[in-house]
Amino acid sequence: MTTRPVAVIILAAGKGTRMKSDKHKVLHPIGGLPMVGHVLKTAEALDARRSVLVVGSLKEQVEAAFGHKAAISVQEPQLGTAHAVQAAQGQLADFDGDILILYGDVPLIRPETLRAMLERLNTPVGGQLPACVVLAFRPQDPAAYGRIITDENGVIETMVEFKDASPEQRAINLCNSGVMAVKSEQLWSLLSRVDNDNAAGEYYLPDVVMLARQDGLPSLVVETGEEEVAGVNSRVELAAVEQVFQNRRRREMMLDGVTLIAPETVFFSHDTVIGRDVVIEPNVVFGPGVTVESGAVIRAFSHLEGASVGAGCEVGPYARLRPGAVMKAKAKVGNFVEIKKAVLEAGAKVNHLTYIGDAHVGEKANIGAGTITCNYDGYNKSQTRIGAGAFIGSNSSLVAPVTIGDGAIIGAGSVVTQDVAADALAVARGQQVEKQGWAARFRAAMQSKKKAG
Repeated sequence: MTTRPVAVIILAAGKGTRMKSDKHKVLHPIGGLPMVGHVLKTAEALDARRSVLVVGSLKEQVEAAFGHKAAISVQEPQLGTAHAVQAAQGQLADFDGDILILYGDVPLIRPETLRAMLERLNTPVGGQLPACVVLAFRPQDPAAYGRIITDENGVIETMVEFKDASPEQRAINLCNSGVMAVKSEQLWSLLSRVDNDNAAGEYYLPDVVMLARQDGLPSLVVETGEEEVAGVNSRVELAAVEQVFQNRRRREMMLDGVTLIAPETVFFSHDTVIGRDVVIEPNVVFGPGVTVESGAVIRAFSHLEGASVGAGCEVGPYARLRPGAVMKAKAKVGNFVEIKKAVLEAGAKVNHLTYIGDAHVGEKANIGAGTITCNYDGYNKSQTRIGAGAFIGSNSSLVAPVTIGDGAIIGAGSVVTQDVAADALAVARGQQVEKQGWAARFRAAMQSKKKAG
């Protein structure tokens, strides 16, 4: 692998009008992460020395979201892809190395594909180092993609935009993805010579390849699959790319030792981490920030986000783990249970129909059905602490702030507003009153009234 420094230019200046959105196109998520975030993650995987985001319309949104991750350059007005790359020159004029040109709405590019391009860029062909390497693909429907014609060595002879292509050239199925690797020592001088004498009146980035050829410098192609270079211009395409991403993640998970009972029904986030021998039942959704350790079982129709699930835990079915939920080893959360910003220590059980929020539940504590921690008074959130081995009877309300001691028992139906000592029994409910024969007398009186009426 080449050791030359790498910089990345990410083009994100388009208006994205087909998205029909007030949000910038590249900020729409795939796997819970904005599209451009995926591209920046790929740049990080390549150890890029510098990353530059070229923005235009709605630039303030992109800068607010990712200005801490990349330098920002503005393309105004938008006059084509070559013009967009030129907008980054001020940020990279002193950079000496290889420059990758990527797109903020093409989120599925793999680091290994870009490494192959960089390797090709630094491998002589015919005794010369290439000026450029273009990522090409062969779509099922070439449609309006630019076409590439190469010789038997993969050296590019012609690159032409669809609008300017002849019928013979349009019959070729090797297409330009737009992704390119260029040596910094050639890029800026080549861009300065690009003109807009074409059918669209724009400054095309692929023209640098033909200008390099005029200078006697070869350019090469690296081919990849159509899915990897799929771009997003509409909600329909967003959904299609999401599907590709999910299929990729499902396959990776299963190859890493995770059992998916019905893979097509499970949805992962970009940062989901799942350990070996985890079993995931159908219709489970992982939002961002979830870690599941080995041997856990996630049962059907559960939703997890910002949660940590320990080894051997059981979640669901129909459970919801919200941000800040932490389950230690062999803890259990059952059906129709919601956990938010709460820690369940090892072996704790919250089996059904329960809400635990802003709480700490000790080891092997048992929370009965219908229990809730009343953590919000309309103004502030307060903490509930339940000790190790405590037993909370069904349909109890624990009004925070409150502490239940180790081994304490709370009688079913209690509303607990004061701390309970360790190993104590607390019952906080109205006293049961029984009136012998009252029901029979009531029925008789009502029947008499009905007859009289």
